[in-house]
Amino acid sequence: MMQKPSIPKGTRDFSPEEMAKRNYIFDTIRSVFHLYGFKQIETPAMENLSTLMGKYGEEGDKLLFKILNSGDFLSDVNPDDLSNHHLPRLTNQLCEKGLRYDLTVPFARYVVMHRNEISFPFKRFQIQPVWRADRPQKGRYREFFQCDADIVGSDSLLNEVELIQIMDTVYQKFGMRVCIKMNNRKILSGIAEIIGEADKITDITVAIDKLDKIGLENVNEELASKGISQEAIAKLQPIILLSGSNREKLATLKNVLQSSETGIKGVEETEIILNKIDLLQIKSELELDLTLARGLNYYTGAIFEVKALDVQIGSITGGGRYDNLTGVFGMPDVSGVGISFGADRIFDVLNQLELYPANFGQQTQVLFVNFGEKEENYILPILSHLRQQGIHVEIYPEAVKMKKQMSYADDNNIPFVAIIGENEIAEGKISVKNMTSGEHVSVSVDEMNEIVR
Repeated sequence: MMQKPSIPKGTRDFSPEEMAKRNYIFDTIRSVFHLYGFKQIETPAMENLSTLMGKYGEEGDKLLFKILNSGDFLSDVNPDDLSNHHLPRLTNQLCEKGLRYDLTVPFARYVVMHRNEISFPFKRFQIQPVWRADRPQKGRYREFFQCDADIVGSDSLLNEVELIQIMDTVYQKFGMRVCIKMNNRKILSGIAEIIGEADKITDITVAIDKLDKIGLENVNEELASKGISQEAIAKLQPIILLSGSNREKLATLKNVLQSSETGIKGVEETEIILNKIDLLQIKSELELDLTLARGLNYYTGAIFEVKALDVQIGSITGGGRYDNLTGVFGMPDVSGVGISFGADRIFDVLNQLELYPANFGQQTQVLFVNFGEKEENYILPILSHLRQQGIHVEIYPEAVKMKKQMSYADDNNIPFVAIIGENEIAEGKISVKNMTSGEHVSVSVDEMNEIVR
């Protein structure tokens, strides 16, 4: 018996209707990126593993999809490593390439490779798929699209302000209520300093970043398992559970972190960003959230995450400043900051809330009925003329029963059906049926534009 076809878990097929929705998302985000002066680039789906490994922390490295070397990939493998199942060494010998985990690290590699062609500050955006060997669940896929905007070559906090504006603009266009959460890795480093665990900053941030998912008790257990003392964990509690307005939180942090130069620097940066945002009156909620850590190791300053307020789903946008990223590719002292929209999660949210506009898809507007070769030959030049006017038209490919052609129009949500028979040819007219109202009108070719629009 032939095996039923399937696709890998964590991946999806998209129907024409779904693709219309996804293109609406991509086009909306792209239009906002262009509005703010960003230019588009693309990078390969696969990168050298040497480019990807070590950039996402230990947990991120485990989620990289590795690609087996071509040809006889076992020829250079050490037999002892193979018999002993020594996976890390085997991976290095079997795989030289991997699928990209995100768009930021490939972008950093791109900047280094093309530094002589780029004018800084460089504002780029990318809309491409990425892959993660994660456990699939609601809102979490193994293959998904990211829509990234990054600015490199500028230390100015105006860039962070602009990215907040971009997030706000995109979600206002989608009609989606969101909360933009903000923190600063310098604040987190300062907190680690004052509780006496400065060398455990990565373990602390990875753990508290999971607060929403696993709860405070499990976060504390994870902190303890990483060797962080109970005294330090106790000192951490009131800080990560700090409440009040953004200004009240900053005032508290100024007192708590006064002995940490790094921490105070993070507070000052956050205050500058909030002061600029106050001038702009953004419509989305902006919250300083000290539990926001963004587990990726390369963030060094402001960090962002967006949560949908009306749907239970993970982060739909994230990002931050990553001053040191290009340094790992031999290009130090290039500052960068960026955000990434999770298009697949946005797709799920818009579906659940039914927020798509009425006419978002570029679908066929008029279907011409096919009565036979004579009518076909008459209609074909008309189709060309209407397409030149920007009207989306098609002709049914066979001269089958009218009922079947009308059903095709119904199934594909085509709003108008055009009928040209012997009488219409003689009179130079087109009989047009509105598929919603059932109304029939007789018009000339030139009047078709007005009817459709």
